[in-house]
Parts: sequence; structure tokens; C-alpha cells
Amino acid sequence: MSSTLIVNARLVNEGREFDGDLRFADGRIERIGSGLAARSGETVIDAGGKRLLPGMIDDQVHFREPGLEYKADIATESAAAVAGGLTSFMDMPNTRPPTLDAAALEDKYRRAAGRARANYGFYMGASNDNLDAIRTIDPLATPGVKVFMGSSTGNMLVDNPVTLDGIFGETPVPIITHCEDTPMINARLAEYKAKYGEAIPVECHPDIRPREACIKSTRLAQSLARRHGTRLHVLHISTADEVALFEPGPLIRPDGSRKQITAETCVHYLHFARPDYARLGNFIKCNPAIKEEADRAAILQGLAEGRLDVLATDHAPHTLEEKAKPYAEAPSGLPLVQHALLLALEQVHAGRLTTAQVVQRFAHAPAQLFDVAQRGFLREGYAADLVLVEDAPLPVRRKDVLSKCGWSPFEGMTFRSRIASTWVNGVLAWDGARLVGTPQGQRLRFDR
Repeated sequence: MSSTLIVNARLVNEGREFDGDLRFADGRIERIGSGLAARSGETVIDAGGKRLLPGMIDDQVHFREPGLEYKADIATESAAAVAGGLTSFMDMPNTRPPTLDAAALEDKYRRAAGRARANYGFYMGASNDNLDAIRTIDPLATPGVKVFMGSSTGNMLVDNPVTLDGIFGETPVPIITHCEDTPMINARLAEYKAKYGEAIPVECHPDIRPREACIKSTRLAQSLARRHGTRLHVLHISTADEVALFEPGPLIRPDGSRKQITAETCVHYLHFARPDYARLGNFIKCNPAIKEEADRAAILQGLAEGRLDVLATDHAPHTLEEKAKPYAEAPSGLPLVQHALLLALEQVHAGRLTTAQVVQRFAHAPAQLFDVAQRGFLREGYAADLVLVEDAPLPVRRKDVLSKCGWSPFEGMTFRSRIASTWVNGVLAWDGARLVGTPQGQRLRFDR
């Protein structure tokens, strides 16, 4: 493989923004510096001051394969991901069948090989009856174990206290959790059905899935993790109350130690709030629910303070036909990977976050949290997963959506940045207008 030299870039990495050049060859970053001279036969790209970032690592996606390929699959959703500057993803276990043992886990890796345009990892799932499989997980095979301490599909809701205690006590990898209290939600839903019948307004979603359900479940997960000394990562924080439950500051402390309990939020909680239900309805129905404008402000502050360590998508596509159903029947979830980085950068344009903070939460922190080997940073010797970002308008049009579901909640919006290029393992995957070449995604490795 010939080498490529990117010159005149604005590199963003490890809290710094600086002008410089970057060379990569054979899938690896070879040199970062200033005034690097081109070699004979080398491809030279003049970035013209555009920002060069490490590829984003999305630690929370639902690519729907196996079993739900009619709405998404690994090939289509990873294509949308690289178009959005996401070069690695970690996929959730609530597929059909669910990923509840080593055989199901390896089946997903086989499916991704040669088809995923981004690098890939897959979570093992927890249920009320697979503790033996969890005990024997190979720590090199998965980023972690997903525990649904709230609603899920199939038999993946873990609501047995003894089983929960066993999972937190015996899991050899980090635990990631969806935290909502299901009995509280079920009781609220019954109240709203009694009041509205089948015509529940979607604006009631954050009342049916209330903040109290999130807080109660998050506190339970934290208490279990503290009791057992478990590494816990709480997903998609949606309330100001939960933000306050987590420790501020860097994921890796100055003394080199790592936080035991961490949290993340998702890009849609930075953008939407309760007033948007009137305009978008089921298109922004997700779990946990999008809540108040005050929650959105607290979440942004939590990202800036480091109380929320990771930014992700929870990309969860559904068909237009499914989203058109009445509230109680319409599934929860949004397609997000193609526009997630651009959505985060809108907060940079608004002065609420810096580009370095976005890179820390969306690239560095997932790599550190899950021990991802040699990705997530602009470092010599690391994988050449790179994103070139241009500050130029990008209108969101349905015809340009690459996710199989074929729609976006951002249609009609114009982003102030666009993805100019994405490289995966040193190979151009997106040229700013179209997908390029063949899938180059590799199985993620974990340094444990």
C-alpha cells in the first residue's frame, strides 16, 4: 500500500488543536509533524486548514442483524457510519436471536467480516438465565456485557435481583446498562391508556417513561457496582438528576487510575427537547425519552465537566411504516450514525463545546473505557482511522440517507459542517459525496 500525506491540516487530538501534517501507510499512522516533505510517488492531500480528527468510536448502536434485516443490517448501517465520520462501532445484543452466548457472539463477527465498512465489536447480552455464559466470557471477545435494567426485547430484561447481583459480581468485562425502572413505566402506561385509550399523544412519552424511572434504576446499578467493585458504564443519560450522580473530571485521572463508574449521553439529547415532539412525533420517540430543555442544558454541561464521559448515538433505525403507527405501537429509536458527529459539532459552532471535547468524548474515551487497541487517537503507530471535517453547509435530504430505513429526524436541517473524507484502516471509505471502494472494517481488538 502506498503512503498518503495530509498537509496543512488542523489536527485535533488529546485536548489540543494544532496545525500540522500526518502521513499514513499500510493502515497505520506513520508520522505526525510539521512541514513533512512528500516522498516520491506518495499521495498528497492538501487539507487547506480543515480539521483532521481520529475516527469516532460509537459504543452504542443497533444494526439489527441478525433477525431484523428488513430495517437495517451491518452493511448498510456501517456505510452510513463512515459517511458520518464514525470508523468503529459496538453493536448491541438485542437481535433475533439475542446474543446470549459465545456462539451467537461469534456468529455476529462472522457476519461483519468483509461486509462492515467500519471496525466492529459486539456486546454479549445478559438475561435472567445466562449467568454461566457470562462467567466464561473471553475478555478479548467483546467490549462488555449489556444489561437491560429497563425494557428490552425478548427475554433480555434482567429483573431478578439475585441474577443481577450475580452478573455484577462475576462478569469479567465492563458492564453497560440501560437504566429505567420497568414497573414504574408499566404503571404510568396503564394510567395513560386508561385516560386516552389507543390515542395517547406522543408528547406524553417523557411522562410515561419518567425521570424517576431513570434515576431509580441508575442508583441501583451504581450501588451494585460499588458493592462488587465492578466497572460500570451507564448508557444514554437523559436527565439533569442523573448527571449529578456521576463524578466530574477525566476518565483517566492524573495518577493514571480510571474511573470505576462512568456514564454517557447520546447526540439526540443534545439537540431535542420536549417541544420537538409536537413537530416530529414518533420520529424522536426513543428510550429513555427525550425530556426537558433544562435536562438538555445539564447534559451539555455534564459533557463539558466530564461527568458524562462518552458521547454516542444509540442508533436504532425503524421503518417509516413502523414509525407511522399510533404512539403505543410505534417502536422507539432513531437513525443517527450518518449525522451524529455533525450534530455534535453544531454544539461547537454554538460555543457550548470545543472540538477537542467532542473528540475526547466520541473517540478517545470509548477507546480508553473499553481498552480498544490502537484506535481512537492521532498517534504514530495507531490505526489510520481518520476524519477530515470541513466547515461548509450540508442540508439533510431524505434521498441522501444511507441507513436502510431511509429517513432522518434531521431532514430539512442544514448542518454547518460536513464530512470531507473518512479513512478506515488507511483506506478511503467516504470522499465527501459518496462511498468509496470495498468494506475495510476490522474486528476490534481489546488490550486486556
